[in-house]
Amino acid sequence: MEVVKIRPRGYCHGVVEAIRALRLASEQHPDEPVVMLGHLVHNEHVTREFAERGVQLVDAPSRLEALEQVDRGTVVLTAHGVSPAVKARALAKGLNVVDATCTDVIRTHELVRRLSEDGYTIVYIGKAGHPEPEGVLGEAPEALHLVESVADVDRLEIDSQKLAVTNQTTLSVWDTQAIIARLQERFPNIEVHNEICNATQERQQAAVEAAASCDLVIVVGSSRSSNSQRLVQVVGDLAHRPAHLVDTAADLRPEWFQDVGRVGVTSGASTPTQITREVIAALEAMETPARAAVTAARAPSAPDSDSAGPG
Repeated sequence: MEVVKIRPRGYCHGVVEAIRALRLASEQHPDEPVVMLGHLVHNEHVTREFAERGVQLVDAPSRLEALEQVDRGTVVLTAHGVSPAVKARALAKGLNVVDATCTDVIRTHELVRRLSEDGYTIVYIGKAGHPEPEGVLGEAPEALHLVESVADVDRLEIDSQKLAVTNQTTLSVWDTQAIIARLQERFPNIEVHNEICNATQERQQAAVEAAASCDLVIVVGSSRSSNSQRLVQVVGDLAHRPAHLVDTAADLRPEWFQDVGRVGVTSGASTPTQITREVIAALEAMETPARAAVTAARAPSAPDSDSAGPG
């Protein structure tokens, strides 16, 4: 079985910077609590690594609720960003704040703030319950409308001469194009501000293109990671190939590979490189039916027991 290592894959620049910021915070404040306000990135291996360093995870349905569990020390804001209310509350509590927000997300916050100050009503395409939209919506809750689908667009009741649309950075062109098209049908004068992260689009595009010449694609990532789940989805929807999400090599199932000659491997933007390498190694070592047949054909024939030796 041939293993195709799809590139680009794995950590994006925002994840790299967030991990670096948390490592530095834990090294600089060894004698006081260091807290992640929610999962730094959506991968349990990363969370576990920092727990072993003494970094605490404080999670709750909202970042503001989670913050109320932190009374002292250093609090690290995750790559997904937070609302201004969370930052203000953290400072009011006298906490040392380390902001690990991805620069792409910061840019979206700044855009939303500027548009709202200019009197715009803003439609924001994002996933309800995800921490990134939570933070962005907190910039101007009175001006923002969250939509996840075309059906949500059809339910909008907006009477504004100044209307704009933007989006969660970790979505892709494929996620947003139908929604934006419907918004433009309903509101012909709407301004479109594309805030899609290049890393997300590039990884999805590479996975779809590589999948066209593969029998199967393995996506290494956490079930908590929306971008990892989306990689699985676009391979199926656009390349029409089966794809499976695995957290580690232990999740690989031999029955997936019964008639597979070529398997592609990619990983989510928050997946540690070492985990992906272990999955690749396991695939390369896997004894598939096709490989077993080749091995058997190449093996020297064993002597016939009835005719072996002197007669």
